[in-house]
Order: sequence, then C-alpha cells, then structure tokens
Amino acid sequence: MTHSITSLDGTRASRLAFGTMQFGGRADAAQSHAMFDAAVEAGITHFDTAHVYTDGASETLLGEMVKPHRDRLIIATKAAYTGGATPENIRSSAETSLKRMKIDVIDALYLHRFDADTDMHHSFQAMADLRARGIIRHVGISNFSAWQAAKAAHIAAKFDLEIALIQPMYNVVKRQAEVEILPMAQDYGMLCAPYSPLGGGLLTGKYAGGGTGRLTEDDRYAARYRFDYMHGAAEQLSAIAAREGVHPATLAVAWAAAHPTEPTPIISARSAAQLAPSLSALEYKMSPALYSKLAALVPAPPPATDRAEEQ
Repeated sequence: MTHSITSLDGTRASRLAFGTMQFGGRADAAQSHAMFDAAVEAGITHFDTAHVYTDGASETLLGEMVKPHRDRLIIATKAAYTGGATPENIRSSAETSLKRMKIDVIDALYLHRFDADTDMHHSFQAMADLRARGIIRHVGISNFSAWQAAKAAHIAAKFDLEIALIQPMYNVVKRQAEVEILPMAQDYGMLCAPYSPLGGGLLTGKYAGGGTGRLTEDDRYAARYRFDYMHGAAEQLSAIAAREGVHPATLAVAWAAAHPTEPTPIISARSAAQLAPSLSALEYKMSPALYSKLAALVPAPPPATDRAEEQ
C-alpha cells in the first residue's frame, strides 16, 4: 500500500503535484502567484520545491503564497543537491528552507540526489534528528535508482524512518522508471512523484513549431532529449491529441498518471496559461486503448532481468 501523505489538517495529497522550479526564475512573482492560485483552485494540495531552485527565490515565493492555506497543503522541498548528503549540509539546508518559507515544519524533505561519497547512515541519522526536532514530517529521495532506493529504505529503517516518497524522471519518452522504480515504490509503499511528465516541454509539441524552452535554453535538457525517436514520438502524440480534441500536454500528464502503480506526476509551467492544459489532466479520463496507443510511441524498456519473454 502506498504511503499515506497528508497535510497538517489531514488533507490527502492531490492526484497531481505542482513543482515550483520556475518560481523567481523563468516565472516572475506575478506569474508565480497566478500559477499557484490556479493550482489551488484546481485542487492541488501537494507543492514541490528545493533548496537550490532559483537561488532560494522558489522557496521564498512559495512560502508567501501558502500562508492562507498552510494547514491543508503539503509542502515538500529537497536538500543536498550540492555539497553532499552530509549531516551538516542536510541540517543547514532544512533550516534555511524553513526560514525562507517562514513555516514551522516541512511536510516532506527529500535527499535531492544520491551521494556515493557519504555513508547513508549519517544522512538518515540527520533526517531522524530533524524529524525528532519537529522540523520535518516525512522523508523522500530524488534521482535515486531502484537499488539505491532499496538500500536507503533498509538504512533509514535503522533510525525508525520510512522512505515515504521517491521522485524519479518519468514520461512517455523516458520510461526507465517502469522497469524497477515504479514497482519497487509500490512494493515499499513509497508515494512516487515523478518529474518532467512533459519532457521539458517536448511533449507539448511546441518545439516542432519552432518554440523555445528548456530544450533550447538548457544544455542538460537538450542532451537528455536529443534523440530523434523522442521527437518523432512527440509529433505522433500531438497528432493523436489533435484527433482526440485535447491538448498534447493534457494527454502526456494523464498518461504518466495512468500507470497502474498510480504515480503522482509533478506538473510545472512558466505561466498560468501554459499550466492550464496540465491541470486539465486532473479531470481527463484516459481509456485503456489510448493509454496503450501512447505507450506504443516508443519501445518499452526491457525487463530488469533482460529476459525478453517476460516483457
């Protein structure tokens, strides 16, 4: 059973989460407020940020916005993307995040990525201390492989901690999470909140029309989605969306959410207008036939054992 993540007043995590990576960066304060308001109005209760996003502006802006809604919202942030997952860095990051957001407790604190140079016993001892002090309520991990996540769960248990959330990359053209991460998360009871359901905007169809975004502005995203088959799949998704009479972004987000393990995709945007099609995925009912048609746009990743007959 998936770990139950609730807000301070017991409100359950929404079917989608909203990621504030753009707050104070590509989205100015006014655009950020408009997106936050639209997300809350649509029923989003799960908001995701990180210590490193936009040099702290993301957390600062989010903290201002959540004040009237604090007890019914789940606020997740991340520590140790830079500087390693040492106890000192985790504590410093968490305390800084609290001050920026001006909140009393962080609902979920993720280790932002796996740190091979720090003994995870030290990392999770620090997390346990933060929970004992009332600074955090839940623990998560981001950008961990399945074996790293299993190791983390084993070590965290020594400190009476459960890994409540895991955050991998997952979308129609990036499906590696299906092999082990999604079934592992389900088996361990972790809420899986995958990021990039739109593939950096690739699956909205905007790049085929000469649009700009992360794939044209960020070398990491350009490299991540440089493969021709991904762009071909994006064009086919747009064609299917046109026939269905729905925005490609709605289909892409709804598809990621429709995996049998019921992940909670993290949606994001630069403006409320850009966000609207992703929010529409909350109400979109995808048929099994359409789900399969979209899944067939790229080859399914091979099974973990590499025994093709098991696929």
